[in-house]
Amino acid sequence: MSAVRRAVPADAEEVLRLRQVMIDSLFSGDPSTGWHETSLPTLRARLGDEEGDFAAFVVDHPERAGALASLVAGTIDYRIGKAGDPQGLVGFVFSVATDPGARRRGYARACMTTLLEWFRERGARRVHLTASPEALPLYVSLGFRPRPDPLLELTW
Repeated sequence: MSAVRRAVPADAEEVLRLRQVMIDSLFSGDPSTGWHETSLPTLRARLGDEEGDFAAFVVDHPERAGALASLVAGTIDYRIGKAGDPQGLVGFVFSVATDPGARRRGYARACMTTLLEWFRERGARRVHLTASPEALPLYVSLGFRPRPDPLLELTW
């Protein structure tokens, strides 16, 4: 298996391609990629900030030079501390995706393990994610457990 590495600014277009793979697998409707061009400058900047609160870990595609086989991205958010978590740092995983031609090879697991270690090294004591039914077994095998959170969302 190819080694997991931290994504760099030159990976931005491939990161967006794999994010679109994830979006298309979860949501039916308009598979528009028109937003990619607008997103690229910010993504490149965030990928270049090694000390920031965002990281993406990838595996290079073994059969296609310049392509990525798998992607996992996450951020660390600050919440006011509490008992058992005085620093209040929470990891959030999103954009877990594997190229359809590179699935079932352990790439997503390897990327997830690396991202979880990145969270630990930075002091995050909790990690949240939203799982698709297909990905649930992977996350459960890594120790994630369902929570009955009453999540609400406001969009503009």
